[in-house]
Amino acid sequence: MNTVLVIAIVLLAIMVVVSLVRGIIAFLQSTKLDLESGDERMKDMQLRQNKAMFSRIKYQALAIVVVAVLLMINR
Repeated sequence: MNTVLVIAIVLLAIMVVVSLVRGIIAFLQSTKLDLESGDERMKDMQLRQNKAMFSRIKYQALAIVVVAVLLMINR
């Protein structure tokens, strides 16, 4: 059981990093001109950033839950 939980933690940590990188890439693609123009592309970039950061938070929360379960099992 411990092995399964440790693997789950590692996979969730990888998903956190992937979501973080995707959010940073979306952020870097936003330029000053895009911010000033307020066109549809900028709204799409903001949505991509928000989705990526929400995914990161979701995976972090799941990883914390798995760590808590692992600690409860090993006590």
